[in-house]
Amino acid sequence: MNRSVAVHAARVGFSDGILARETLLARYTLNCGTCRTDRSSQHTLFMVAYMHPRTGCLSAAALAFALTFAPPAAGQAWPAKPIRMIVNAAAGGSTDVTARSMGSKLSETLGQPVVVDNRVGAGGNIGLEVAAKAAPDGYTLLHASDAAILISPHLYKMNVDVGRDIDSVSPTAKAALFFIVRPGLPVRTLAEFVAYARANPGKLNYGSAGHGTLQHIATEMMIRAANFKVVHVAYKGSQQVLVDLLGGQVDFTFDLGAAIPHIKSEKVRALAVPGATRSPIFPDIPTMTEAGTNVDITWMSGVYAPAGTPRETIARLNREIGRIMQTPETRTLLVAMAAEPIPPMSPEAFAARNRRERERFGAIVREANIKLN
Repeated sequence: MNRSVAVHAARVGFSDGILARETLLARYTLNCGTCRTDRSSQHTLFMVAYMHPRTGCLSAAALAFALTFAPPAAGQAWPAKPIRMIVNAAAGGSTDVTARSMGSKLSETLGQPVVVDNRVGAGGNIGLEVAAKAAPDGYTLLHASDAAILISPHLYKMNVDVGRDIDSVSPTAKAALFFIVRPGLPVRTLAEFVAYARANPGKLNYGSAGHGTLQHIATEMMIRAANFKVVHVAYKGSQQVLVDLLGGQVDFTFDLGAAIPHIKSEKVRALAVPGATRSPIFPDIPTMTEAGTNVDITWMSGVYAPAGTPRETIARLNREIGRIMQTPETRTLLVAMAAEPIPPMSPEAFAARNRRERERFGAIVREANIKLN
């Protein structure tokens, strides 16, 4: 009589779609009430391996699957199975491309696949919540920009506490950020812009990608530092902001690198960099602090893990990611996306930076009474 056995594949954390794309092995997903956890976002995977009706042997494909996805034996060194890296941004963007490049190199170092799983929506909060609710076993990571880590907790009603439910692992890169104005504006320096804005209260406007976005909050920081009044025009994305700035409908904005070709061709004018150091892309452009307006923003992406992930796992990931992000190949990739690597930072230092910046951004959100649309 034909016999079958169910081989438990453990909580490897992959959705059916991701697993199907990453493996060519046939498998079945079953629903097992005995191994459900209280983490509703996880998928429990099973495979039914059929024995040969005469020899009683498992098929080669079934055995290969069982060996690949069986749960690691007690005490087995991490990592013993594939790692899922959730990206809370759409495929093709800088956060996603950085994760895929870094994940590929991390796979080579760790000896296990690192599979990118894009979970987008709600300003990046969907992916963040999936990661925060995953098992803290080192097999689920999150690659995210600062938006969901620093700003979202102050704007959204979230189902997780970012400070409590997510462990900081390692920063990966920082984005280029420029303060730009339309070429027809009669200013050549940041000091001239501030003087012009003060002399014309409420007559200048700026564009942002929406309420509560980086451009919005950065401008509110600048308004408080330099004491002037302008009109906020909220768009549904940053692309149209740049189009309208080029067309003269928008007076200024903070740009995350899309305007670089237009800065080079002088179709828009970059007056300052709101960071601690000058941009290597335009080393002649001063920082805002150098130009007399104290606005300092470093916009990062980084790797995170569910709270409670073993410290030795986080420490190893921190070392490996820090090394990978400093390689010439990675630097070249980042420069092409108007970004640059962050110098290696311990998990503790990264977590402290995130707490500090989250408090700073929260203060601006409250003072400016920023609300979502």
